[in-house]
Amino acid sequence: MDIGKRLTELRSAKGMTRYRLTQITGVSGHHIKGIEEGTRQPTIDTLQRLVEALGLTLAEFFNESQDAVYLSADERTLLENFRTISGEKAQALLTMSDVLKR
Repeated sequence: MDIGKRLTELRSAKGMTRYRLTQITGVSGHHIKGIEEGTRQPTIDTLQRLVEALGLTLAEFFNESQDAVYLSADERTLLENFRTISGEKAQALLTMSDVLKR
């Protein structure tokens, strides 16, 4: 996988400039440009900061499948919360979500 190309594609798809990514992550624009152009390799920590700023996990970043589903931070929180509640409460939450979408 070309990390720089993938970062560029995802950043562009989110409509985010390098400058904005720099503001969110604290990673210098020069470093981001180098990563995207393939002249620099990010550390795992740096890559994680960049990817999270795009609303993704590292697993989602490395999953190039067109069928991949990307969840926002709020959606991930809802899913994590849903997985921790009991069957009866989970069913109530599902019923409530059905009512709210109408």
